[in-house]
Amino acid sequence: MGTVVALAGGLGLTVLGLGSADQAVASFDAASWVFSRSKSEVARINGVTAKVDTRVNVPDARGHQLEISQTDRFVILRDVQTGRIGSMDLTTLHQFWLDSGNPGFGVRVALHDDAAFVVDTVQGKVQQIDPRTLGPIGDEMRFPPGITGGVFDGKGRLWIAAPSEGTITAIAPASGSKSPDQGPHIVRTEGVAAASHDLALSTLDDGVAVLDRTTNTLATVHGDADPSTVTLPLAGPGSLAPHTDGRSVPVTVTDSRHVYVVGDQGMRADFAVPGTGAELQPAVAWQGYFYVADDAGTVHVFDAAGRPQKDISFDRPGGPLELEVREGYLFINAPSSSVAQVVDDAHKVRVVDKYADDVLGGDPPKTPPPDTPPPPKPRKPVAAKPGAPRNVRAAAGNAEARVTWQAAADNGAAITRYVVAGAGRTFQVGADQRSLTVTGLTNGETYEFAVHAVNKKGDGPTRTSNSVKPTAEVPDAPTAVTAEAKPDGTVAVSWPAANGQGLAIKRYTVTAISEGGSAPIGEATETSLTIPAGQLAYGKQYAFTVVAVNERGAGSKASPVSGSVVPFTTPGRPDDVQAATLGDQAGAVGVTWQAPADNGRPITKYVVAAGGKTVELTDGSTAATLTGFDNGQTVAVEVRAVNEAGPGEAGTATAKTLSTPKATITGVKPTAVSATVSFTVDAGGGTATCSVSASGAGSASGSCSSLTVTKLTAGTAYTFTVTAKNKAGSVTTTAKATTDNLVGTATCRNGQDGETATYCDKDVAGRNGNEIFSTTRQDNDKQVGWAKPGTKLTAYCKKSGEEVYAYIYNNEKRSTWWVQVNYSGKNYIPWAWLNLEGGDDINDLKTC
Repeated sequence: MGTVVALAGGLGLTVLGLGSADQAVASFDAASWVFSRSKSEVARINGVTAKVDTRVNVPDARGHQLEISQTDRFVILRDVQTGRIGSMDLTTLHQFWLDSGNPGFGVRVALHDDAAFVVDTVQGKVQQIDPRTLGPIGDEMRFPPGITGGVFDGKGRLWIAAPSEGTITAIAPASGSKSPDQGPHIVRTEGVAAASHDLALSTLDDGVAVLDRTTNTLATVHGDADPSTVTLPLAGPGSLAPHTDGRSVPVTVTDSRHVYVVGDQGMRADFAVPGTGAELQPAVAWQGYFYVADDAGTVHVFDAAGRPQKDISFDRPGGPLELEVREGYLFINAPSSSVAQVVDDAHKVRVVDKYADDVLGGDPPKTPPPDTPPPPKPRKPVAAKPGAPRNVRAAAGNAEARVTWQAAADNGAAITRYVVAGAGRTFQVGADQRSLTVTGLTNGETYEFAVHAVNKKGDGPTRTSNSVKPTAEVPDAPTAVTAEAKPDGTVAVSWPAANGQGLAIKRYTVTAISEGGSAPIGEATETSLTIPAGQLAYGKQYAFTVVAVNERGAGSKASPVSGSVVPFTTPGRPDDVQAATLGDQAGAVGVTWQAPADNGRPITKYVVAAGGKTVELTDGSTAATLTGFDNGQTVAVEVRAVNEAGPGEAGTATAKTLSTPKATITGVKPTAVSATVSFTVDAGGGTATCSVSASGAGSASGSCSSLTVTKLTAGTAYTFTVTAKNKAGSVTTTAKATTDNLVGTATCRNGQDGETATYCDKDVAGRNGNEIFSTTRQDNDKQVGWAKPGTKLTAYCKKSGEEVYAYIYNNEKRSTWWVQVNYSGKNYIPWAWLNLEGGDDINDLKTC
């Protein structure tokens, strides 16, 4: 098949830090490989230790979605955005890469032991491949287009469901990858539903469970036993996990957030999942418990009876979670974050750091890309009955008629089925099928068919088809159909003119086929149809068939299926664009955003532009720095994602570059020898450093709100200058203040016994203690008085004079310094007779 025809070369998977293939990483411990989207790498989590032991880089997959199939021996990767398939043999680290596959959802890779399959669900092709080389084994197997499934059960059988036929098929792989002549083969086919019903499939330990989503009937096949069925009271379309552990199968109705559990004896339990919205994944069974992941980042846990247990939460998961049961553990991965979690068989939960750097392939970037939360979910509309189907048409065939219609509006509740009435019969058709061939009609009789949709609110209005008369005069089908996806989001489908067998061809009906379904997409009177942008889902594979209708309303058989295409257009607008001032860089802004929908093609780069400056990022990063702006400039930023179709719509944000700081002094509180300066600083959007200096004296730095300058001189006028700096520049502002005067205590103590000398207590002729003079020497003629010991005297300044030898005083104080004090005016006392407060430091006084 097309996806596996050629080996394109080395995969390029590199075990980080390794240089040779002898560093094999195969292990038979319980382990699972998980993907980290922002780092473009897979990491192997050891379930026993709940730690990452190996990290492997995946080139060119940053921001992509990666599907992983794995055993102890092999890991097969499929990049959804590019369609490339890679294989790694863990015992040798031999790696291979195929880049011929179609991108988008629609191709699935399945792996069990050493058997691998590529399943093209759109084309209905199944091909076994050798996981060592990705080369084909045996012949390609063909099924009707629009199959689903492609998952192994526990016994190594690959199960396929064909909704158009209502059947399931089990495939046994070739007996060995080294025996290509013994190809894969069908071992069982069962009818489990009427044709054109929607089917969902979940494999079991030995068998399969299939949900007929049109009738809400669950068929379970165990081993070689016949299917057992039970009809469930589902209020909306049910869904199943790809694989179910144990014999109890949970069916999840995401629309109503309800889970129904079916066991061997029928329905065992049902329970509601807390929360709102339909963003639930199918419940995963594990060791008698059920785990239901919510896109908000919570895994709700229930026991076998449906009783709620403690939830498992992820902080900022950045997108949907991935749950997989492997080798005795449940592994829960958040591909868009650095975290995974492991649940053991006792339901104990442990957190795993996927970016651990102390492992094989460690040493990640110092700053991993930020985990970005998903955008807020839109409010769910109030549900109502569905609208009428659109464009209900009928085309007659030979004793049959083909009825087609386009989807009805679901009006807030998912459509579960369509009901077709006509020719005396009623048919139920799957919501994803939207076509029906009614056989057993009589040629020449006239028939009409009425179609209506059903959702949980009831039956919608009916639309009736045109009248048709079956006839043997039917045209030939077009012989070939080609399809091309255009960059504007449209898909062009073309075909050669059909042979009308003598009657004119009036129109052609085009049907789109996707995984698990098919539906009419449009009609044309010529041999081509352009499907409008947005009518098909971007990033999903489609193929097409065409039916020719002649002038008598008779339709041909369907044409052969076209090749698969993936509709695409320019990427969506980046979400949550945020621009911010960079506090550590002048003239720069930092920009972050959340990756938008790629709309069908990988995003090849982001273009970040502002003010005529542009940065292009080609490595998948979702953060950028723009530089070269003026300080304090308001910058309008645009971020566009670019893919094969071109640039998408811009996400915008505004930020201001770092401004020069502003400072305002709010007060100065001086003491005699220090001053505390209070101020406010506008850091300009960054981080400022601040300092205060006193004119002719000291300075201080640190806080940007209050600083104290010490070692000042008492009674001195200072100018205090506050300086604030950031990367954009600095600013200064000043204030003036005078330090307080010091206070001294008059002292006259006997140095021997500590008693105050008697002459210090009273005026004694010729010898008064604590004498105060109008000059700086002991001149009795200049004495202005004396101070009783303990008297507080305001000190103004110091002046050099006669040395006073104060040996009888405490500490044998002696000095030539005299202190001007407030005593009968401004007069002097020897410093030897005065103790200054704050440490008695004469240098605290200015010089007179």
